[in-house]
Amino acid sequence: MTLSLAAVAVQAQQQPLAPTGRWAHQPVGSAPTPPMGWSSWNAFHMDLTEQRVIDSAQVIVDSGLAAAGYRNINVDDGWWLQRRLADGRLQVRTKLFPTAATGGAAGTSLRPFTDKIHAMGLKAGLYSDIGRNACSQAYNTDSPNLPEGTQAEREVGLMGFTERDIALFFGDWNFDFLKVDGCGLSSYGKDRLPVTSGRFREYGPTVVEGNANQSDVEGARALYARVAQSLRAVRPQGDYVLSVCLWGAANVRSWGAEVGTMWRTSRDIAPRFSQMLHNFDTVATRELYAGPGRWNDPDMLEIGNGDFDGDHLLEARTHLSLWAIVAAPLMIGTDLAKASPALIDLLKAPEVLAINQDAAGHQGVIAYADSDREILVKTLADGRKAVLLFNRGEQPAKLTLTAEHLKMDVKSPIVLRDAWARADAGSFTGSREFTLQPRETLLFTATGTHMLPRGYFVSERPGQVFVARDGIRALEADPVVYRSLPSWARTDSGGTRPAYAGWGAPRADATPYDQTLSVRRQVFRHGIGALADSRLQVQLPAGSQRLVAQVGVDDSTRGRGRVRFEVWGDGRRLAATPPMAFNEPARELVADLRGVRLVELVAREQGAGATGPVVVTWGAARIE
Repeated sequence: MTLSLAAVAVQAQQQPLAPTGRWAHQPVGSAPTPPMGWSSWNAFHMDLTEQRVIDSAQVIVDSGLAAAGYRNINVDDGWWLQRRLADGRLQVRTKLFPTAATGGAAGTSLRPFTDKIHAMGLKAGLYSDIGRNACSQAYNTDSPNLPEGTQAEREVGLMGFTERDIALFFGDWNFDFLKVDGCGLSSYGKDRLPVTSGRFREYGPTVVEGNANQSDVEGARALYARVAQSLRAVRPQGDYVLSVCLWGAANVRSWGAEVGTMWRTSRDIAPRFSQMLHNFDTVATRELYAGPGRWNDPDMLEIGNGDFDGDHLLEARTHLSLWAIVAAPLMIGTDLAKASPALIDLLKAPEVLAINQDAAGHQGVIAYADSDREILVKTLADGRKAVLLFNRGEQPAKLTLTAEHLKMDVKSPIVLRDAWARADAGSFTGSREFTLQPRETLLFTATGTHMLPRGYFVSERPGQVFVARDGIRALEADPVVYRSLPSWARTDSGGTRPAYAGWGAPRADATPYDQTLSVRRQVFRHGIGALADSRLQVQLPAGSQRLVAQVGVDDSTRGRGRVRFEVWGDGRRLAATPPMAFNEPARELVADLRGVRLVELVAREQGAGATGPVVVTWGAARIE
């Protein structure tokens, strides 16, 4: 009997370790590569106007940025006037968007605006909130462009109007992109000023920022799922992008791909280098959660602003390089009318953008990291590697790039090409040392011979992996994210604590808790680290012959339970180990993959694990 996609989803939810034989990710919208474009928020905040947006779109076209791929023109918060109570239809602030004053039964319409954008060969994006009210109503209280009217008229968010608003945005108004914020779930609790002042109704809060255990994770997911369902009904061809803006809260890491095309992993970015580091770090260890049609989003680019303006081109290059290597969406967030030619050229860097937009859709994987230095490697569709070297510190630093980092043969020459200079950068055999200035990155593509005689490591193609079950039993905040002081915060609190749940999620070339993969002191530089009771799906290219891995309970495990390792192919069990315990030697697990298109790697704990989560290693897991 063949199961429907809905039945497969129900089965997966009821039996999370039961292999389905079906790739679990169903794309929300269409974004085979990370979305690119421009957004009004970082440039203008609440001071946007139709003319400013159109002028920015014109710069996008005239400067060649559109030809480079920046085609989404996104209107953020500040566009609405109120919700008309007679029929629930949203009304546009015509003082800001004069062409919206269409009259008639509709009152106002943004269709003339989207028609202009589309006539320029671009796509149009809009902003809303998942709750009753938007972020601006809680935090931009001195703006003259806030929604007006009675309490009910000022409830401009999606809650209670999801289907109506989505039909308006993507039907009548013909938008292509929607960013859905989450302040309506977090900023309107009974003790919050917007509510105690009497201006807004209490809601929840469903989401408590920095506290996943106090957040209604399933409630938040259900609300965003309703938006995704409404979008599918209005645009059944999938010609749209849905951006989930929940700032890494409510464990969105684990379910963002179910309800969105892209999802924020952190709080808002700011035009400061330290804040950029923070946002980057929330993405850098989540390589197994991104891939074609599903993207981790560290927020919009600040290039052109603050620490990344025309006087800080080194920092601006670093910003774009980091977003490129982790396959992040690229949304320009500066006033392009004031951007220098040097900044425009920087944003268009063709070989840097090619790394970001590579068709394989793999996110870069950390090959080396300490507090000051970092190396990330990203597999490209043609087999080359993109490699980023990053000096995070404030002093010059030496970084040694090795063939091992690139998973290339140590005895064969490796040819580098500088993506920024668009020029060859020499070759090396074995290793090569570089000196980087503070805050500098080097971004290369590398061509060489793979270290495996045939095949590849599962960890070097993370975009072909889907985390169907992560094995996490209790949500913990991730402590490895750089904790910069938010621009709005003071030092009269206890500090910026780790905030984003997901500590313990599967990793490429590292354990879930950021340790080296090791089974009874046998170290694996390459492989997959996970927790017991996890299930990972791996898409296979045609012609795959077998999977080989050295498996066992990792030396860094927190628990001492026994684990059975299983390999399934297209819903059939292909290989398994007996239950394995801590400090047992790694076992080789081999599975015949001939004719198989989907592999599922299951680590099943045997009995109750009373002493903590069990860390497991799929050492040197490779497809041949």
